[in-house]
Amino acid sequence: MSDALNKMTIAGARDALRKGEVTAVDLTMSCMTAMDAAGALNAFVHKTPDIALEQARAADARIASGEAPAMCGIPLGIKDLFCTKGVPSQAASAILKGFRPEYESTVTSKLFDAGAVMLGKLNMDEFAMGSSNETSTYGNAVNPWRRGNDETPLTPGGSSGGSASAVSADLCLAATGTDTGGSIRQPAAFTGIVGLKPTYGRCSRWGIVAFASSLDQAGPMTKTVRDAAIMLGAMSGEDAKDSTSAPIPVPDFEAMLTGDIRGKTIGIPREYRMEGMPEEIEALWSQGAEMLKDAGARIVDISLPHTKYALPAYYVIAPAEASSNLARYDGVRYGHRAKLAQGDGIVDMYEKTRAEGFGPEVQRRVMIGTYVLSAGFYDAYYNRARKVRALIKRDFDEVFAGGVDAILTPATPSAAFGLGEMKDADPVQMYLNDVFTVTVNLAGLPGISVPTGIDRQGLPLGLQLIGKPWEEGELMNFGQVLESAAGFAEKPAKWW
Repeated sequence: MSDALNKMTIAGARDALRKGEVTAVDLTMSCMTAMDAAGALNAFVHKTPDIALEQARAADARIASGEAPAMCGIPLGIKDLFCTKGVPSQAASAILKGFRPEYESTVTSKLFDAGAVMLGKLNMDEFAMGSSNETSTYGNAVNPWRRGNDETPLTPGGSSGGSASAVSADLCLAATGTDTGGSIRQPAAFTGIVGLKPTYGRCSRWGIVAFASSLDQAGPMTKTVRDAAIMLGAMSGEDAKDSTSAPIPVPDFEAMLTGDIRGKTIGIPREYRMEGMPEEIEALWSQGAEMLKDAGARIVDISLPHTKYALPAYYVIAPAEASSNLARYDGVRYGHRAKLAQGDGIVDMYEKTRAEGFGPEVQRRVMIGTYVLSAGFYDAYYNRARKVRALIKRDFDEVFAGGVDAILTPATPSAAFGLGEMKDADPVQMYLNDVFTVTVNLAGLPGISVPTGIDRQGLPLGLQLIGKPWEEGELMNFGQVLESAAGFAEKPAKWW
């Protein structure tokens, strides 16, 4: 049984731990064995075996005492964007090389307080900027799935690519992710797992390296919807250190998974029927609607008229906030500092450090952000994008006020693509991967990606459900109904 322990779900492991059928140490050792054998995936970039075993032993003692929360003894991977005390936390960037925080992010603190075990830090796009995990200073993370017998390495998506790859390949039972424009949901869809982006403010952002402060949100990446509900409960809650975390009670999300959606209304937005959408995605979307209808939900067509402006607005707002947030990385107090020539001054140090420390995609976004915030362009670009954002949020508000309980859309415009296939393309082609997901961040809503099918090349496809603010429990209930009806049980064939 020990060989299969790493393949367990959070719910299954929790029950087995409480019955005394397995120990947290055994569970952790099984995951570490799988992790050490999966170097080809490049998912884990900083392993923490000593910390993991210490936490696992403490979890076993806690379980034996009879006072253990649901996450106690569960081995997790932590995205490299979360600061973890004494452990490298680089945001996959060369500019933060050697940075070991003296503090713990609120989300990881909550998970560790709940007894969770940290196996290590996971690969990601640099500063969470990317949709393919190809901008990391650690090199590409690799998707455990392949197109039939084709050995072309595929992207696990981004920016939480390492998290998605690790969960899909059973290197850990679950992982933390962050989502600024789809960075949990898109990689979840590409790897056949569940990814939940909570309502903005549900989870504290304190101790998470900032990309775009008004859009970033942490969330769980898990094997099932039930696991997402369990993990979100441990991650959530108000935090005095984050003024954007909401003073809203955290419900028992797992208890809300009743499987009953009779009489509920699901909206299908006509604006999400994009030109050139693959037939398989279109067919899966229709099948998903039928699955929810068969479970008793009413399916209605809806309009979100400002959807077409979402990507342009997002790619003004997100780089603007990134430009501001990344100004602090200057080589003065921590991280990388460039070697200076004789006679170089402080401006030379700033310029050389940032040129060496930031990768091309981060540089591109910082320059775009600085441009749209500059005098003469602030009103033309940034302020206008903020007004468009308000209209996008109003679209959703009106739909939900009109009686719609959740919205069903595709999660991605395609299945996972090959690493390098978009490298030389116009960057906008890569940005189009976020076409179905950025609206959710702009409006601050919860969204979940659920694996629901396989394409003709044998790759997983996901559908997205968008919920009302603070209604993650109801959203996950819809997600579990979809998960159950789709019956997705496929796993990648092991090649690594």
